[in-house]
Amino acid sequence: MENIKTPGRYARILLDYWFKRSFGTEGRQRLLTLFLQELIPERKIVSLKYAPQEHVNPLPDDKGIRVDVECTDEDGTRFVVEMQLAYQTNFHERALFNSTFAIQEQMASGSTSYDFPAVYFIGILDFSFHKGSDTVLYRYELERRSLELMTDRVQYIFLELTNCHHALTPEASVLDNFCYVLHNMENLPDRPAGLEGDLFRLLFESAEIATFTPQEKIKYEYDMTTERDIKNQIASAKEIGIEEGMEKGIAVGRNSERARIIEALRSQGVSEEIIARAVIAAQKDE
Repeated sequence: MENIKTPGRYARILLDYWFKRSFGTEGRQRLLTLFLQELIPERKIVSLKYAPQEHVNPLPDDKGIRVDVECTDEDGTRFVVEMQLAYQTNFHERALFNSTFAIQEQMASGSTSYDFPAVYFIGILDFSFHKGSDTVLYRYELERRSLELMTDRVQYIFLELTNCHHALTPEASVLDNFCYVLHNMENLPDRPAGLEGDLFRLLFESAEIATFTPQEKIKYEYDMTTERDIKNQIASAKEIGIEEGMEKGIAVGRNSERARIIEALRSQGVSEEIIARAVIAAQKDE
């Protein structure tokens, strides 16, 4: 019988519901403000409010967890942030597509002559597009090849958690340490020494399982069991793909292995969301 890992002191907040519980619920504004200030230091946020309802993506297989907020900085300028926990394939293209919803909603809420507030799309990635890099923060704008800026109204910020190689060292930035914590929270017995200040204090408080309600504890145990099942399905599908390739005497290349993983998972009736995670898991192993 498989040994079931006993939950530690802190929850894995990269699971969908728990990510939103930490950053996207009333009472968490201070934590979210401090986090956004690290990501967008040029904006001095003085207030934020959560959107009354999230936008609905018309694509049935693209249901990610989002935190939508409207921020005001110290000079009264309003801007919009959409923060998304991400594990999709074709991620950059989906980020571009999803950012258009925030723009359209600003137009619908009263902006005229396309004079809508700036939109920041923030993706939290528990994988890396830049393998071997020690840079955790990547920012993109729309511009020509000659580096002439097209517009500053839409910006994309991606935080690659697994690039936090300097974490807990003297040269680590706040974001290096923050990425390390997000990536490893459920395995930490205590808050590591040196991680002081409200940002880390509030983050660890949000993840402490002892503060969960009885209903939340039950849900967390269920979610962790589901996460383990997903990992087992991914591992099984990868084994199936490799075994089929060996039986046929075919050298298993990366692209063909991914195709077999996807085919095996779909044949088992696995959702597109889980399939996306499987593809990301395969990329991590390359």
